[in-house]
Formats: sequence, C-alpha cells, structure tokens
Amino acid sequence: MNPMSEQAIFDEIARNDLHFSKAPDAFFHAWKRGVELVGPGLFGNGTQECLNLAVDKWDLCPNVAVIRKTIGAMSSGERVFLAAMVSFYNAKDGGALLKRVGVHGLADLGGLDLERRKIIATLILNYTGW
Repeated sequence: MNPMSEQAIFDEIARNDLHFSKAPDAFFHAWKRGVELVGPGLFGNGTQECLNLAVDKWDLCPNVAVIRKTIGAMSSGERVFLAAMVSFYNAKDGGALLKRVGVHGLADLGGLDLERRKIIATLILNYTGW
C-alpha cells in the first residue's frame, strides 16, 4: 500500500472542506424537493405557503405525529420514502417508521423510483445533522 503524499492528504482535506461547506444548502434543496413530492401537509405548518417560504430545513420539520397516523394509507414507495426522510430528522422515530413499513436495511430502498433515490442519495451525501 502506498502512503498518500502530504499534498494528496491536503488536497483530500480541501475537497472534504469544500463539500461540507456547501452541504447544508444542498441538503435543504433535496429536502425541499422531497417535501414537494410527499406533499407539504406533513411538514412545517402543513401549508404550501410554508413550503414556498422555507429558507432552511427547520422550516420544514416533519410532523411525526401526523405522519404516524397517515403513513399507512400511502403506497409502498411513498411510505418508504417518507419514513426514510423522517429518519434524517429523528433516527428513533424514523427507524420505527422504517421498520413499520418493512424496511430492514438500505437494500430495501431499491424499490424507490429514480427521483426519490436521487433525493435520498443527496440527503445522505450532504447530511450534517439536524
């Protein structure tokens, strides 16, 4: 195994710093797109106006209590996507929802359509905590 050169290490650190300096904005834009797909009624104050005026993820927190009540009436893909989104907000609640909708691991996200996969992938790549 070849050890990384000092310059390669500095370059890697710079790439990471650059990525994570932009990550919160990228996360928010993916989150907002996810909220648009699910519907704004389950996030923030539940209105389209809230979605339109949102400036960060805090404006679009999932309403977990309402989601718990309504998730059963959704399609399989909608349930999995929504539960995955909630898991970014709160690992315990999201994990319980994922289990409830039959997700046992990341491979179970394979049933999502391409757009939802891209959103989840972007959220993973840019997650810096809630």
